[in-house]
Amino acid sequence: MISETAFLVKFTTTCHTIDEVKELGNKQNNTAPGLQRKLKARHLGMISLGGTIGTGLFLASGGAISQAGPGGALLAYALIGCMVFFLMTSLAEMAAFMPVSGSFSTYATKFVDESLGFALGWNYWFSWASTIAAELVAVTLIMDFWFPNTPSWIWSAISLIIMFLLNYISVKGFGESEYWFALIKVITVIVFIIVGLLMIVGILGGESPGFSNFTVKDAPFNGGFLALIGVFMAAGFSFQGTELLGAAAGEADNPKVSIPKAIRSVFWRILLFYILAIFVIGMLIPYTTESLASEDVQLSPFTLVFEKAGIAFAASVMNAVILTAVLSAGNSGMYASTRMLWNLAKEGKAPRFLGKLNKNGVPVNALIGTAAVGCAAFLTSFFGNGIVYTWLLNVAGMTGFIIWIGIAISHYRFRKAYIAQGYDIKDLPYTAKFYPFAPLFALILSITVVVGQSVSSFTEDGFDIGSFVASYIGIPIFLLCWIIYKVKYKTKVHKLEDVDLTTPEHETAPD
Repeated sequence: MISETAFLVKFTTTCHTIDEVKELGNKQNNTAPGLQRKLKARHLGMISLGGTIGTGLFLASGGAISQAGPGGALLAYALIGCMVFFLMTSLAEMAAFMPVSGSFSTYATKFVDESLGFALGWNYWFSWASTIAAELVAVTLIMDFWFPNTPSWIWSAISLIIMFLLNYISVKGFGESEYWFALIKVITVIVFIIVGLLMIVGILGGESPGFSNFTVKDAPFNGGFLALIGVFMAAGFSFQGTELLGAAAGEADNPKVSIPKAIRSVFWRILLFYILAIFVIGMLIPYTTESLASEDVQLSPFTLVFEKAGIAFAASVMNAVILTAVLSAGNSGMYASTRMLWNLAKEGKAPRFLGKLNKNGVPVNALIGTAAVGCAAFLTSFFGNGIVYTWLLNVAGMTGFIIWIGIAISHYRFRKAYIAQGYDIKDLPYTAKFYPFAPLFALILSITVVVGQSVSSFTEDGFDIGSFVASYIGIPIFLLCWIIYKVKYKTKVHKLEDVDLTTPEHETAPD
């Protein structure tokens, strides 16, 4: 702990103290051109929900129950949920203190090492750009349900144009569109849970099944430890997207209040939605039902439960909901990747022209570049039996876990540096609970999930080298970015006393 005098001397030699930077930020809100703080707490909450509730819940949850049984699925999702809670609170503490669009890339740059921030930023941008391509492919499959004879590329083109325009108009336009996209999904899940609970007690759908489906054959746990590990990883992919809140922090209207509020409400909603939905499915549908493992919307566990309750047109309704989920994910992905690319440009880690803002505060060049890469990635699905496209998706999936590892490390270092430089934890706008256990637990669990990817490579026929390479292709790409930057600029891990706790000049400082 440094003395008060030494602390004051140290910071009067820098361009701004923390308080001066915050004061400067208040002036910048009204005078300096930059990102516009137009996202309110309700927007932030729905952005995080929209990035998490999607096909992972509507379709993949059935496969998780089929693989590990209802008990195994519940346990896996509960453990991953706890990890995500710790990561969300870690991110919230940093984002409330320093709300920037670069999020964990900026935090890693400032609190750990510039090369780590560079690697996290570029990998996250590419991850979401590739995910946009995945959503464009998903749209074609969904629309084929209603229009089987229409060329698929038409629907992909229309979807890409919609996503682009929603992001181009203004950040408020994006926030409103994401709010309503996410609200549709939230209402669907709530209705599903209510209908399911009424069926469980026998009010709807005939006689109550009781707990019979939790005891059929090997239930509640099926497939042993390896099956549980497999679902554990699938649950991790389902929860990816919660970190979107960090990227949106740079345009939150009152980040010190809205970010903690969004974090507290969103996590519990996500956890309850997943846990209750899986519980309802496990109670009503035996895990031995073959259709649970299907990715066909007509055989989605949500569709099966609604049909069992006597709701007409259940498949069409769920198809429409999944369409909004896909558009929501693509919309959020384009927003997050655009802001990340803009931030990299402003930090000198990407071409400068990508840092241009239009009159509405939208990084238009970064948006165009992101949309172009997403479109190019989409085109790879038509060539070579989609092998390149599959690899791109594997890179995107692995990046999510790498980002979580980066968040945990950055928060651990931030708190250490904050104390080392003489600050009082009580002065933080939001304080994450259970430090240092929380970031360390999240770090260890994230690494465990990454290592566990190799389990799927061991089959009855031996070790599948192709599957192994496909699962881990994202790691060497991340390491390559990290090493190239570190070697070129000879960066080192910052000493705690030298960590920069001021908001970047190109960002609007906290209110």
